[in-house]
Amino acid sequence: MSKLLIKNIKTLVQVREPNVLKVSGEEMKHLPCIDNAWLAIDNGIIADFGTMDDFPGIEDWKGLEIVDAEGKIVFPCYADSHTHIVYAGNRETEFVDRINGLSYEAIFERGGGILNSAKKLSETSEDELFEQAMIRLKEIIAQGTGSIEIKSGYGLSLESELKMLRVIKRIKELNLIPVRATFLGAHALPAEFKNNKQGYIDLIINEMLPKIAENNLADYIDVFCEQNYFTYDETKQILEAGKKYRLIAKVHAEQMSHFGGIKAGVECGAISVDHLEFCNDEDIDLLKKSNTMPTILPGAAFFLNLPLPPARQMIDAGLPIAFASDYNPGSCPSGNMNFMMSLGCIQYKLTPEEVINACTINSAYAMNMSDGIGSISRGKKANIFITKPISTYGFIPYSFASNLIESVYLNGNKQII
Repeated sequence: MSKLLIKNIKTLVQVREPNVLKVSGEEMKHLPCIDNAWLAIDNGIIADFGTMDDFPGIEDWKGLEIVDAEGKIVFPCYADSHTHIVYAGNRETEFVDRINGLSYEAIFERGGGILNSAKKLSETSEDELFEQAMIRLKEIIAQGTGSIEIKSGYGLSLESELKMLRVIKRIKELNLIPVRATFLGAHALPAEFKNNKQGYIDLIINEMLPKIAENNLADYIDVFCEQNYFTYDETKQILEAGKKYRLIAKVHAEQMSHFGGIKAGVECGAISVDHLEFCNDEDIDLLKKSNTMPTILPGAAFFLNLPLPPARQMIDAGLPIAFASDYNPGSCPSGNMNFMMSLGCIQYKLTPEEVINACTINSAYAMNMSDGIGSISRGKKANIFITKPISTYGFIPYSFASNLIESVYLNGNKQII
């Protein structure tokens, strides 16, 4: 890999020395930056940085590429800690159904929603799934995402869940960006187990988990804890079974109602609990006593017109929060983290500093990767993006429908976007 020096940077954003793993409460209002900066990258790693007033001598850098970022801002790439980008086809007909008055739950009960995606996925080849997912991955990289978590959960059978996880592993092995894989077999109840939920849970625990562990296909295990899906007790049963195979817990929690997902996640040592539309004061107290990252998915609440999670209340109570996209065919067909930041400012009344922290260092923490990504820190992976000439970093959430990213660098290499 060649050496790269970016000079005349208007603002170098999210500079953290010494490195921190997450920021909480009042800390989220602070975004350390360097104005009139330079950034040096060596062998795909952030080597050094500073102000142009102390610009380094470059005589000993052979094969050096120099980029002039006059008037432009440099960010660490976004970390998207909750996605479902491996899926088949789309669900745009259900989009119209919701416009015509059907609820998400009503669509599911008639065989739509997750069950619709599961049917399509079972009929799609592994190669085709990979090709479709790669189109989405390249799309979000061009929008500034430089690390990602990808869930299964549209399989709902041993064969199809393994197929999804093999596709995720294939994406991971490309080493394009850091990828975490999550087993979400408990995403919904398959039609054939409609009257035998425990039978499906037994299938997850006794057949799926051993095969996943045998083939090293997942880092995390997740459950959709919600009425008509999986209860608090069932969620704990599945998460505890996953622990035996060294799978760290995550939970889809409190999205459609208050159903105990946050409590189950905290009690099982979850690295994150996600959605949180119906998070309450008791949940906030539980989270304050834990190391679990509350993760807001603003795109899903926006697309389904759900009540907004209490992000402002969480931060004011001293909690950290992360943002992720929830890119999926049913409730958020977008992985654009720039738009997620805009929603954070406009709908949730968070400051630009808070949403940038939520989309970088804290969302990296929600994938247990903030020691290597999520900020501009010496020794971290050089996954960064350079904006077009803009006034301040707040111009990105302000310009909610504009493409303001000029170039993306992964491992210090410029990408074609």
